[in-house]
Amino acid sequence: MSGEFRKKEKAVIIRQEEVSEGIYSMWINTPYASDAKAGQFVNLFCDDESRLMPRPISICEIDRERSSLRLVYRVSGEGTREFSRYTSGHEIEMIGPLGNGFPIDIPEKDVMIIGGGIGIPPMLQLAKEFPKSCKIVLGYQNFPFLMKEFEKTGSKVYVATESGKYGFKGNVIGAIMQNYLTAGVIYACGPAGMLRAVKKFAEVRKVPCYVSMEERMACGVGACLGCTVDTIDVNDHLNVKKARVCKDGPVFNAAEVII
Repeated sequence: MSGEFRKKEKAVIIRQEEVSEGIYSMWINTPYASDAKAGQFVNLFCDDESRLMPRPISICEIDRERSSLRLVYRVSGEGTREFSRYTSGHEIEMIGPLGNGFPIDIPEKDVMIIGGGIGIPPMLQLAKEFPKSCKIVLGYQNFPFLMKEFEKTGSKVYVATESGKYGFKGNVIGAIMQNYLTAGVIYACGPAGMLRAVKKFAEVRKVPCYVSMEERMACGVGACLGCTVDTIDVNDHLNVKKARVCKDGPVFNAAEVII
């Protein structure tokens, strides 16, 4: 999907609600839901034309039968604050789905899914791709969200919170170590510090690891080069040791990127 040209289309908001403080869940109706994959994202445009750049938001869930996508995002600026005020029936301009998504057609079924902070929502659709057969480790600052949805996948869910109010007190690596968790392949999404620790954990155990990287984006389609990350090898398109998160990612083999 990342290699296809996408034009701006209008989606319709089905419903929206605040699921935790400052975190919103928005279901949108779009025919492109049939093309979506776990790990991809969409670019949403504000109605306020003074905000020219779209806001990239990861896909949380896909309902292909109803042609709808669930987007869960944190209000972090005026653009997302504007989105949070939209209600059912509102039309919103979008481009997507974009990016490459997580590779799930691999033979290894001993899967561990790790999400941290606002990197947790895109892992829900991925968890649904491995029903009852994966270990899910989620890291929050204080209050868990989307827990019921993750538990409904049938897989075991382990929680870490910085405050210790829920689950293990500490980070996701601490929760993994405390519960003696192992895996044949690891998928992760979250802040850079978490991904760096997950990559090291996977390297030591010689486990394949795929990470969805978070970078500030401008165009979201690979033209502006505003969201590049350092890579081990030279990128065929850029001819330097860098890759575009929006176009070449956002999912990368952890062994191929410098975090």
